[in-house]
Amino acid sequence: MAPADAHTGAGTGPAPRADTGAEDTLDLPLSGELLALFGEDAPATARPQPLDASASSDPDEAGPAAGTRATMSRPAASDLLDHPADWGPVTTPAGVFQLVPVRLERDLAVISRWMNDPAVAAFWELAGSEAVTADHLRPQLDGDGRSVPCLGVLAGIPMSYWEIYRADLDPLARHYPARPHDTGIHLLIGGVNNRGRGVGTTLLRAVSDLVLDNRPLCARVVAEPDLRNTPSVSAFLSAGFRFSAEVELPDKRAALMVRDRTHRAQL
Repeated sequence: MAPADAHTGAGTGPAPRADTGAEDTLDLPLSGELLALFGEDAPATARPQPLDASASSDPDEAGPAAGTRATMSRPAASDLLDHPADWGPVTTPAGVFQLVPVRLERDLAVISRWMNDPAVAAFWELAGSEAVTADHLRPQLDGDGRSVPCLGVLAGIPMSYWEIYRADLDPLARHYPARPHDTGIHLLIGGVNNRGRGVGTTLLRAVSDLVLDNRPLCARVVAEPDLRNTPSVSAFLSAGFRFSAEVELPDKRAALMVRDRTHRAQL
């Protein structure tokens, strides 16, 4: 997405998790006391929404269109992210956009294809067979809801992959002064035709607005693009994020980008 966001979709993936001996927060169970501290209820049963499971998310085939409600793949999703499936579509300068939670059986092929794009693989490091992508998705889909993988559907076409996650409950929180309910974003733009014309910046602003509008306890949206990916950092800046710090993550040096609720009207 040059010039401002040529590789936004390639440089905002999760930091590869090195074997540090520390327990990964994706696997760390939340006690009732910790849920109470964060102002959460105990995990609740997911609210089912109709979705044609046979529909393909391949942009060349029929896929989940904007306005379609989607069911999370895990059998019991918590309220840790206030149900992104229910956030609904928004109108952006690029068209009507919606986050649709991933269903493995429907979406694996297209996400795997995007992961094998060299520009994406350089940062996400998930190139390979569909099994590689599936192994990345399953811990989120089978987890407690602290990370929700989504397709980004623009004008009815799946064109991006997003992870909306609780940054305060993620390994990232070991590397910056996290606050309760900090919400993180990872993304990739799947199609080359959607890069280089400002779409990434537009959608970053739209998705961070969705987070702030639907998560009243969240005061900040954060991201950690690779510092080498200056177009991605520029795209976040253009989308209303500020550069907070450089952080050393296990396999990359990242720019900690923050969008503050209190400053969203000014940036």
